[in-house]
Amino acid sequence: MCGIFGYIGTRKISPNVLIDGLSRLEYRGYDSWGIALISNQKIFIKKKTGKIGTAKANNLPKTPIAIGHTRWATHGGISDINAHPHLDCTRSIAVVHNGIFENYETIKKRLIRLKHKFISDTDTEVIAHLIEDETRKKALPQALISAFKKMAGLNAVVIISTKDKSIIAIKNGSPLIIGFGDKGNFISSDASALLPHTKKVYFMEDDEMAIIKEKLVEIISVKQGKRKKIKAQKLDWTITQAEKGKYPNFMLKEIYEQSKILPEIGISTSQTYNISRLIKNSSGIYLLGCGSASHAALAGTYLFSKIAKYHANFALGSEFGYQLDFLNKKSLIISISQSGETMDILESVKKAKEKGAKIASLTNIAGSSLYRMSDYKMLIGAGPEKSVASTKALTAMIAHLILIAYALNGNPQKGEGILRKTTKSVESILSKNSIKTIRTLADKIYKAKNIYVVGRGLSYPASLEVALKIKEISYIHAEGLASGELKHGPLALIEKGAPCIVFLPKDETYGANLAGAMEMKARGGFVIGISYKPHEVFDYFIKVKDAEEATIIPNIIAGQLIAYYLTIKKNLDPDKPRNLAKSVTVK
Repeated sequence: MCGIFGYIGTRKISPNVLIDGLSRLEYRGYDSWGIALISNQKIFIKKKTGKIGTAKANNLPKTPIAIGHTRWATHGGISDINAHPHLDCTRSIAVVHNGIFENYETIKKRLIRLKHKFISDTDTEVIAHLIEDETRKKALPQALISAFKKMAGLNAVVIISTKDKSIIAIKNGSPLIIGFGDKGNFISSDASALLPHTKKVYFMEDDEMAIIKEKLVEIISVKQGKRKKIKAQKLDWTITQAEKGKYPNFMLKEIYEQSKILPEIGISTSQTYNISRLIKNSSGIYLLGCGSASHAALAGTYLFSKIAKYHANFALGSEFGYQLDFLNKKSLIISISQSGETMDILESVKKAKEKGAKIASLTNIAGSSLYRMSDYKMLIGAGPEKSVASTKALTAMIAHLILIAYALNGNPQKGEGILRKTTKSVESILSKNSIKTIRTLADKIYKAKNIYVVGRGLSYPASLEVALKIKEISYIHAEGLASGELKHGPLALIEKGAPCIVFLPKDETYGANLAGAMEMKARGGFVIGISYKPHEVFDYFIKVKDAEEATIIPNIIAGQLIAYYLTIKKNLDPDKPRNLAKSVTVK
């Protein structure tokens, strides 16, 4: 949440370079945006509410040093004044910030007594004045460290000053990545925003400060006060992967990319075998996730049980911290996160490590916080995912869990074969005829106030995921339900014409799911069957070819398309749903 981008170099650049960088981070927050640059020993600022869109900063001078920010509001309403960057009283220090400064009110009161003047309602402006106060007795880098130590919470802070020819950054919790260019250096909240400029990067660790100059970067341990050796790495993504290309938005692009990603995933690797061996040697397995990743984690418990006859527990990342009493050195935590920066996951993992548990992770970002914290890691290989609503990363997670389950079963070749079969099913659901069927459905149900998505077994996490997609991008209230629970309450909600999406895969749940469909039909529900064959109970039918246990993947993709075309029919932006942001780095 919130995106930070900065540049310092030997050449002066247009401020529009900063705006382009921020536009690549806009999925992290789009309530407002702003940039600060230094020219002729003055700080110039431009900031606005709303999405960046086609914004330009042609009225600002070219500059060799600038920082910018795209905001997801936490403290203070959405306004130009509350947008970052923020300045101190002397207008010589500009600050951008990601995180929550938990004790800002106490510090703000003290600074007011010292005659500091505030113009915004944000916690970030307090940081600028706190640093200013510390510079009365300290040089800027030491002042930043001193201020940071006074800040409670998990934060990333990046500053520039007219008195120091550098960008200075410090972090604890929220991600910051440094990019090393030929004629300058960069800093960003996400590696994908650096791709137009460089592939050589360094992921900052917690409690590190970076002093970034034109041709030099220093990393300093905040706790020890010593310089640290920089171990840079090379990104294996391309800039094309991080752009929309021929598609109208990132979500549609990422939905279609799933047919290409699955064949690449469908080969068991040493990572697959390492994690399967780790599971065999563990006593107490827990799969964690938040949002869409939680549905992958829940699916993993079904897959491990059905395929490998292994019991695994499921927990929401945000709740697992309250369930740690039973952990020991034989416990294994499998943490699932696209970004590897989800704060609720990281907090739970830290606590589990303190209990001696082993940590395995499935993440999309090499070098992310979760990746670095894990004893064993598996990269899901989905490529950059820019739409807030996860699509390809989610199905990549499930595909890897299928491979792990079959490696546990001792038959990895079957897992690979099932994913090949899945690819054909996905290609079918993405065909022109299937898309036409789904678009026609969206035209029929887009005015619905409630949609119910129902499944059983592996189709239950699929129903939760599809309901999440519908509600987060089309703003239609949707509920994912276990079909066996309908008669325990949810049937009371079914009204005449209510859209009821029912998954009926070719497995042992077919009959029970069909009974659920009949129950909803009898109450007037408009039954949408997603299955390998039609049935007379369906008012509408979407065909998904069978792919055994992996049928959950094309079923979810069918749901992604329903959610997408509902959103398009309502003339909404599928990439940037209201009130949400990708990579939730605050609690």
